Amino acid sequence: MRILVYGAGVLGCELAHALIQNKKNVVTLLARGEWKEMIDQKGLTIRHWVQRKTTVDRVQTIDTLAPDDCYDLVFVVMQAGQLPQVLPILKENKSSYFVFVGNDPQAKQVLEAMQRPADKVAFGFQNTAGRREHDRVVSVYASAGMTVGGATAPLSGAFRTRLKTAFDGVKYRLSFYGDMDEWLKCHAAFILPICYVCYACNGDLRRATKQQRGAILDAAYEACEMLKAIGIPVNDADNTENFKPGTAGRRQMEAMLFVMAKTPLGRLCASDHAMHAVGEMHYLDDAFEAMRKQAGTAMPMWEKLRSEMPSWDALQKTNG
Repeated sequence: MRILVYGAGVLGCELAHALIQNKKNVVTLLARGEWKEMIDQKGLTIRHWVQRKTTVDRVQTIDTLAPDDCYDLVFVVMQAGQLPQVLPILKENKSSYFVFVGNDPQAKQVLEAMQRPADKVAFGFQNTAGRREHDRVVSVYASAGMTVGGATAPLSGAFRTRLKTAFDGVKYRLSFYGDMDEWLKCHAAFILPICYVCYACNGDLRRATKQQRGAILDAAYEACEMLKAIGIPVNDADNTENFKPGTAGRRQMEAMLFVMAKTPLGRLCASDHAMHAVGEMHYLDDAFEAMRKQAGTAMPMWEKLRSEMPSWDALQKTNG
């Protein structure tokens, strides 16, 4: 299977590495500039932090996608704010199947922009994190995998089969979900409050108080209620019930946030990403503010956390 991974950040590189493990795949990575040169010269080097191993893969690279380039499967691994720049290029490409991977609460809008049948465009979220260094990627995951599905409906059997074939024999878990627009919005409802607190703590979640960690979950609960108010079919069992005070799910989330705040693993998964992806988080924040205005729902804890962080302009100047 001829596969293109469009984007060579941490997630794109980890995804390319996983796909290369299936020897039936011919994987191409779209990268640019010095990072492309580094991969071409030294290979795709990934330090797998939890597994305590380093891998080096030889992978062919390109720096542009032409309209006539044809792949059996294209994974688009870009920050949501960068998608408007590349959607015209992707729309003109003759490949049939596309999977957009990452934090993007606007799946329906992306589907419309691609001007393709809904059963040819999927959306996914990969369960890995990390950072890119000068000559390697530092990747963090306990069990690599992706939650994937259509924008608002389950994927067709043909698309599922294609995805399963791509990862055949690879230790990579595919979890199929029926409404990724809802899933991604709910995911943003949780990660944005974490980022607000991270920014308030100058990138060091170890400084977050117990009250701040509780406020993250309170704000996420408010956000889920807001989404329901504008007609988003929130899966309460996977979201709202985990944030609602007094529930078993809430107690589990409190424990997870404690680990995230106090351990090096949490720093790599949350703090480092927040500080290195200010533009992406700003984009998500703008998208959520537009939905809040549409709903008109009171969100006092959400507003409190946002008010305690530096301005987006200040964060951009400090962190680039």
